[in-house]
Amino acid sequence: MAGENRKIKLFVPGRLCLFGEHSDWAGGYRTTNAELEPGHAIVTGLEQGIYATAYRSKDFRVINRLGENNTAGQVEANSQRETYISGENAGTGADPDKTMVADEFSCPMDFKKLRETAKEGGYFSYVAGVASYIDEWYRVDGVTIEITDMTLPMKSGLSSSAAICVLVARAFNELYDLQLNTLGIMNIAYLGEQRTPSRCGRLDQACAFGVRPVNMTFDGNEILVDRMVVGAPLYYVFADLMAHKDTVRILSDLNSGFPFARSDEDKAIQEALGVENTEINKRAVEYIASGDTKALGALMVEAQELFDRKVAPKSPDELASPVLHAALSDPEIIKLTYGRKGVGSQGDGTVQFLAKDEETQKQLMAYLKDVKGMNCYKLTLQPGSLVKKAVIPLAGFGTRLYPETRGVKKAFLPVPDRDGLLKPSILILLEELDEIGIESICLVVGKDEEQYYRDFFQNPLPMQHYEKLPKKAQAYDDKIRRIGAKITFAYQEEMLGFGHAVYQTAGFASGEPVLMLLGDTIYKSNTAEPCTKQLLHQFDLLGQSVVSVHRIPLSEVNSYGIFAGSWEDNEKTVIDLDRIFEKPTEVYASDYLGMPMDNNGEESGYYAAFGAYVITPEVYDELGEMVKEYEARRADGSVAGEVEFTEALRRVMEKQGMYAFVPQGESFDTGNVAAYMDTIARYGR
Repeated sequence: MAGENRKIKLFVPGRLCLFGEHSDWAGGYRTTNAELEPGHAIVTGLEQGIYATAYRSKDFRVINRLGENNTAGQVEANSQRETYISGENAGTGADPDKTMVADEFSCPMDFKKLRETAKEGGYFSYVAGVASYIDEWYRVDGVTIEITDMTLPMKSGLSSSAAICVLVARAFNELYDLQLNTLGIMNIAYLGEQRTPSRCGRLDQACAFGVRPVNMTFDGNEILVDRMVVGAPLYYVFADLMAHKDTVRILSDLNSGFPFARSDEDKAIQEALGVENTEINKRAVEYIASGDTKALGALMVEAQELFDRKVAPKSPDELASPVLHAALSDPEIIKLTYGRKGVGSQGDGTVQFLAKDEETQKQLMAYLKDVKGMNCYKLTLQPGSLVKKAVIPLAGFGTRLYPETRGVKKAFLPVPDRDGLLKPSILILLEELDEIGIESICLVVGKDEEQYYRDFFQNPLPMQHYEKLPKKAQAYDDKIRRIGAKITFAYQEEMLGFGHAVYQTAGFASGEPVLMLLGDTIYKSNTAEPCTKQLLHQFDLLGQSVVSVHRIPLSEVNSYGIFAGSWEDNEKTVIDLDRIFEKPTEVYASDYLGMPMDNNGEESGYYAAFGAYVITPEVYDELGEMVKEYEARRADGSVAGEVEFTEALRRVMEKQGMYAFVPQGESFDTGNVAAYMDTIARYGR
């Protein structure tokens, strides 16, 4: 991971402000006028964005690869992108130490030269601004960034400039291990863009948080970002109005009403972007979390009406926006949507709609494109609560527990539970899944093992035994069979590695995120919320694969896969991963895998798998590729190895990102004699 030849893949989306446009800079005026209300905005990343690869280099370079490997459907879009990246926007290239051509920018890692380029303006000014900040404060060598695709429309109020700034900051962070969390990356991207003629708002860099909505608070120079839970699918469409607006003029006009009100118009805009925006934001968070799409759509209409009534009069020429209002009042659009409002600085730039469902989302896009002649894009925000399935790989003999496993499956080793009952360890796991609302459970077993599990979980006790049980025990036996009704099976016919076992559940997962548990691990929470429930809650907030981890001593790292990255929160419970290393030496872990545990960075913590994961379809995709690679190696006679689950996680981490979460609780291992004895002694207390 620390190697200088490492090449990483990056994706950064554009961003869409759902509610609270202009509140970022308005809240910033609290540094001058403390009586102003803090700003609040709900912002989400888009499905469209910038794709790139990056690696270390002596100088700082950005190379445009957009002209290569175009499909027919991409040619027109790429032509638009290249116009913006090159030509009149690319800078003058007058300095012999800086090279700017139509498809490449190169400059030594010299913050003075990079800052000069940033001041010149144009697309490459943004990347230079961020690189200048990195060089000034971190003194690292350069990176080479190759932009391989860009699906994000330019100059549409969707912050393509912020996306490229975040991408550059993320490249430096991952390649030089700068230990920046997402908020740190966002701040450096903002400060880098501030070195250009652009004067972006503080909410633009919210694209750093990915395709998930976040609730942002702007209080003077302070920014708070809270990830949001989505309670039901939200089917958005946003479209380029194909008109004109002057963003600089809009911002100049609106800023004239701050920091102190000198007229009724000033009071109105301060109320609209202050206390009234706060109330709208509060309701929007509630509606998004509860899945009340009709109320959310009505709130969009209400927010637009407030903007038109109290904000637009400060810039009447630009914010009359006839094209926008024609779209908002179009009867066909109203029929297909719950809500409609402007985007970004508003005006005749971009419009957003909340469609009623997936079908009306398609109909609306067709109408906007074919009838209105607009370029339009979809955005679907899915609820994290889609995790209703769990998988548990159980196949295998249990060599470390021989000879007990000659007659008893390792998942059925008994453990005294806290309710006083002696239970098979697998039953303790399944009870927790039932408690947290998991609806379907897939056990990976050998085909000859299936009946063993069916006999226990799905077949009734012989009546002569059942009738001898006390009523409480009879009720518990009914519960076992109710849990058993949730169980289905997948089969691992060859022992080709843990990743291969997980891949057998791809059909069961069917493109949905699933909770994956280790079959020889049980959990005890330190709170009223089970450890697995804590993990699902984090997935709801993060929207990407999440690995549960726990802290272990440095002396034990060579027995585990170790996860490291940057802390996302002050409580040190969430890690934005950039390193996964299987069984490192103590020296390597000490040098590269420690997580800072105090403000001085003098104490390091080391984090290994806790035994529970939420894995997304991307993990199954990587496992599928690894199975193909295994079969190819086996076919040509080379050493095939195994299909390793950790490697699949590493690949997803490098392509899409991944998080680790430290639950409040303890995991107990039943997979070897020493650990099993400890579990027997301590778990049921």
